[in-house]
Amino acid sequence: MPFSADMISEQHNHHVVSTIETVPSDTATASPTLLTRLRKVFNRELLLTLAMGQVLSLLICGIGLTSKYLATDYHANTPVFQSFLNYILLFLVYTTTLAVRQGEENLLAILKRRWWKYMILGLIDIEANYLVIKAYQYTTLTSVQLLDCFVIPVVLLLSWFFLLVRYKVVHFVGVGVCLLGMGCMVGADVLVGRQQGLGDHKLLGDLLVLAGATLYGISNVGEEFIVKNLSRVEFLGMMGLFGSFFSGIQLAIMEHKELLKVQWDWQIGLLYIGFSACMFGLYSFMPVVIKRTSATAVNLSLLTADLYSLFCGLFLFQYKFSGLYLLSFFIIFLGLVLYSSSSTYVAQDPRVYKQFRNAGNAVPDTPNVGPLEPSVTYSSLGQEIEDEPRIRVA
Repeated sequence: MPFSADMISEQHNHHVVSTIETVPSDTATASPTLLTRLRKVFNRELLLTLAMGQVLSLLICGIGLTSKYLATDYHANTPVFQSFLNYILLFLVYTTTLAVRQGEENLLAILKRRWWKYMILGLIDIEANYLVIKAYQYTTLTSVQLLDCFVIPVVLLLSWFFLLVRYKVVHFVGVGVCLLGMGCMVGADVLVGRQQGLGDHKLLGDLLVLAGATLYGISNVGEEFIVKNLSRVEFLGMMGLFGSFFSGIQLAIMEHKELLKVQWDWQIGLLYIGFSACMFGLYSFMPVVIKRTSATAVNLSLLTADLYSLFCGLFLFQYKFSGLYLLSFFIIFLGLVLYSSSSTYVAQDPRVYKQFRNAGNAVPDTPNVGPLEPSVTYSSLGQEIEDEPRIRVA
C-alpha cells in the first residue's frame, strides 16, 4: 500500500512526541539511582556497626572518668592494680569456661599447642596499658592524644603484611579525615587552655606513648586474627590467665606501696567497681566488634572516646566549651562513614593460617595439583554497592 504525505507526516509527528515523552523518564531515573546508592551505603549494617564502635568509646570514657576521680580526688594512683582487677574478672569468667570444656577447645589442650604465643600477647597487652598511663606523668595531654593516634598506622601496616588485608583509596581518605578531626580536637584543647599536665621529661613521655601505641597495635591485630580464625572465648580466657599472672607479679613489685596508701571507703570501692565493670565490658565487647569489622575500624571509632570524656567534663569538671569540639566530632564521624562505605578484602592463601592453628603438629602436605590461587574474602562494615566490580587477586 503506498504511503501518502499526510501519513508520513503523522507517523513522524507521533515518533517525535513519543521521543519527547521518553526523555523525562530517563531523567527521572537518575535521581532514584543516586538515592539507591546512598541507601546501600547508609544501610542497617553500617549504622549498627558505627553504633557498636561508639559503645566501645563510651566504655573507654567511663574508664577515663573513674580513673580521673581515683587519681585527683582520692590520690589513688594504681593503674596496675586496676588492670589486675580486670584480668581477674576475665580469668573467673572466660578461663574457667575454657577449663570445663571438652576436647580440643579445653584449656589444657590450648595451652599445650600455643601457650607461649598467648603468653607473649598477654605481656604486650599489659605493658601497652602501663606505658600509656605512665606517659601522663612525663608529657602533656596534647602529646598523649596526638601520639596515641600512632596506633592507627601500626594497625594498618600489620594488617597489610600479616593479615593480608588490602585497602582502597576511600579507606585511606577516611583514616586521614579521622586524624584531621583528632587534630581539631587537640587544637580546641589548646585554645580553651585545658589543663595539659606538667610536661616534665617530655621526650621520655612521648617515647612511652609511641611505645605503648605500637604495643596496642600489635595486640589489636593479634586479637583480630584470633577472634576471626579461632575463638573469642579462647582469646579472652588466655588474656585472663596470663594477664592476671603477670600483672599480679608487676603489682607486687612496682605498686604495692601505692596500694597500701589508699584510704579505703565505700566511695573508692564504688569507683574501683565502676572502673572494673567498664574495663571488663570493653575487653568482652571489643572482640565482637573486631570480628564484625576490623582492628583498624575499631581504633578509628575509639577516637571519639576523648570527645565523650570532654563532654562529660563540661558538667563534672567545669571544662570550657569550644565549638571546635563539636566540629571535631562530626569530622571524625565523617571519616568513619567514609572508611565504612566500602569493603576491604583479604588476599588469603589457604596455607597462611595453618601454623597458628597447628602449632606443634606437622602441617599436612598439600597435593601437588599446580599453583594454589589465593582466594578473596571481603570484610565490610556495610554492604558493597552492586555496581562495583568484584576484585580478584591473581
